[in-house]
Amino acid sequence: MDADVRVADPADLERLPEVEAAADALFEPLGITGLPPPQTAQQRAASWRVLVAGRPAVGFAALQRVDDDVHLEQLSVHPSAGRRGLGTALLDAAVRAAREAGAARVTLTTYADVPWNGPWYAARGFTVLPDPGPELTALLAAEATVGLTVHGRRIAMARPL
Repeated sequence: MDADVRVADPADLERLPEVEAAADALFEPLGITGLPPPQTAQQRAASWRVLVAGRPAVGFAALQRVDDDVHLEQLSVHPSAGRRGLGTALLDAAVRAAREAGAARVTLTTYADVPWNGPWYAARGFTVLPDPGPELTALLAAEATVGLTVHGRRIAMARPL
């Protein structure tokens, strides 16, 4: 699998809902169901930046600007392409993009105890943020509103650049 990461084009954006839905299905055996539906291509196009891996895209990282940081809003890899380093390649590219944009850190919100969530990010230099900024705090509150906290503890994490 080619781990070459690039900025998404319109055709990539059209494929991303399928990638996200397939990746979300990995949560079902953990009892995490009823996740919000994948964003549409038009919604993803409004991101600060969307990075993809594969042709056609089999993984993506959607980035936003939150509290003057670069926020990893979504990182998904299609299970058919999993365990080949694409998630790490996408995360590394997101960190590079944040550094190039002059951000002080990359932030994200995730499940604390799902192995490919909190622990995976911790192994890649992210630490729990005890006091997130106002916009990140609002994102955590919005996640609770749509029911993400029903399935487990959500945390904000950051990796300094």
